[in-house]
Amino acid sequence: MIELQTAIEGKKTYFGQMRKLLKPMGYTLCGNWEYDRAFFDGLLWRDGGETIYIRIPFHVLDGELDNDDTFIEFGTPYVIKHVVHIGLDRDADSLLLTAAGGLNQFQEPLDRDGYIKDKSEWEDAGKQAIEYIMDYI
Repeated sequence: MIELQTAIEGKKTYFGQMRKLLKPMGYTLCGNWEYDRAFFDGLLWRDGGETIYIRIPFHVLDGELDNDDTFIEFGTPYVIKHVVHIGLDRDADSLLLTAAGGLNQFQEPLDRDGYIKDKSEWEDAGKQAIEYIMDYI
């Protein structure tokens, strides 16, 4: 993980406005959100099972998430790398039937916080991504 010191930290805006702005840029609301805090995730690079993301955390100042008029404040963004298994999982546990009668298709990532080579390169890429967003806040 690479923390980024940028001008977005402490900026305040409306959730709906940011979601509409970031979606066409390829950012998504991280699936692990709460009603008082969450992350916007953007793809910086992907090759096979390795993916480098920029993650922009924010917390709610007024309202609840998933409402456009919720007022939010950004935290310190960071760059992360996930490494996942691609292809068929030959592990016997992967073929266990679920209670619903289907196959278990979900696998644990090989490394949720993978080692990032060339940290300065990805730090620069993350800062450039944030600078681009800052032009619209």
